[in-house]
Amino acid sequence: MRLSSLDIPSYLSVLPLFHEMRPAELERIADACVIRRCARGDEIFRVGDSCDGFHVVMSGQVKLYALSPSGNEKVIEIISPGNTFAEALMFTGKPYIVSAQSLTDSVVMTVRKEAVLSEIERDPRFSMRMLAGISRRLHGLVQDVESAALHSGIQRVIGYLLRDQAIDEAMPVQETTVSLPVSKATIASLLSLTPEYFSRVLRELEDGGLIAIDRRDIRILDVQGLSRYHLQ
Repeated sequence: MRLSSLDIPSYLSVLPLFHEMRPAELERIADACVIRRCARGDEIFRVGDSCDGFHVVMSGQVKLYALSPSGNEKVIEIISPGNTFAEALMFTGKPYIVSAQSLTDSVVMTVRKEAVLSEIERDPRFSMRMLAGISRRLHGLVQDVESAALHSGIQRVIGYLLRDQAIDEAMPVQETTVSLPVSKATIASLLSLTPEYFSRVLRELEDGGLIAIDRRDIRILDVQGLSRYHLQ
């Protein structure tokens, strides 16, 4: 991504949060944006840092995570290109309660808080769009908590593999491939599992003829069978 030639207002216009805004509004928001390249492993912010805006992943992958007192890491969410994060915290006036780190070489845009508040004053509909985005993220996090609390480890792994699959027993699905966007250890943390347990579940599913593993590519050989295994 060549940042020098990037048309920021046009980029913002295709994001759900901004796509109904008029050109003049997009120009004002664009003037308040800061874009930076992040190498793999770079910290975008840490717990306790001041929150002066929200962020958009333009390319790459970013993880939100927390550390326990003993130093163990829990991945809370993985943010993909085109998605935003830290919107809700921006309104609290409090510092970050989680940390964010680039999982790959990434480009991250920060939209400054002052510009957001100014646009909300001009057009309350902008706040409604922000609330809708925050609500979607909250719903997803609640589902993750429910899954961790109510499902076994193997059910969580299978649920993750099948998350984008429409299962219809009347119309069997041909095999499909899931490419893990990040390392297996990161996915394991996201699912509240140890890396060892996550790998053990994958081997069990492979030994059962349900999947075939090629590094980060997991070929699902029997979508319906894997779905039924999920329900056991």
